[in-house]
Amino acid sequence: MDLSTDTKQQVITFTLFRFEGLQAFWIFAQMQKSKKVFKKVQGLEFFKLMGSGGKNGFSKMLNVNVYTLLAVWESEEAAISYFDKSRHFSGFQRRATEFWTIYMKTSKVHGTWSGWNPFETIQPYQTGPIAVITRARIKFLFLRKFWSYVPSVSKNMDDRDGSIFSIGIGEYPWLMQATFSLWEDQESMQNYAYRSKFHSEVIQKTRSLGWYSEELFANFIPYKTIGSWDGENPLWPFMGQHFI
Repeated sequence: MDLSTDTKQQVITFTLFRFEGLQAFWIFAQMQKSKKVFKKVQGLEFFKLMGSGGKNGFSKMLNVNVYTLLAVWESEEAAISYFDKSRHFSGFQRRATEFWTIYMKTSKVHGTWSGWNPFETIQPYQTGPIAVITRARIKFLFLRKFWSYVPSVSKNMDDRDGSIFSIGIGEYPWLMQATFSLWEDQESMQNYAYRSKFHSEVIQKTRSLGWYSEELFANFIPYKTIGSWDGENPLWPFMGQHFI
């Protein structure tokens, strides 16, 4: 199945923005102002405008220059219409020094986000790159313990074979955290998730102590990208027949 030709299925987009100088103040204000606009966008079923952490995103410190928009669309046509024709998005694009959008279809998901699961499973994974989103609402009681594990997990992710890109993001600092990562293939992702000492330890602690009041884990198949990040397209070397 060519994912890019079926525009009547749900599509997920993940967009990274970089804002410099005074524009960083503008995007910070949009975290609240844009919510009303997003709620009126035709074909937009779910959205989260989020900030990111310092360094590679996995840090208690905030990165005031990098933000991301996660959006769930009723179709690819709805997504393209917003990105290409909306005055709202053109404001983001005009002020950002760089942006990168990935189009994806959901492959696997479990858990909830803001009380429900916004992602429809569309296409089972077969081969090629895979994107992963993990999201959790951390119980206040476990905040200190949770963040004590983050530096080790972050460093371990950077060193993993098959890791293309990863960033820590969130709706609110420290309490509502998410990660977005890209992997060369499903095997690389699973090797990290289940065989990494530090990551598996965090999973075990999560299960035994109940760190989270809400969590979600989802896999996606990326099939199209627009823009660049750090001057290049991180997925370019892995773009095969599934990409346009």
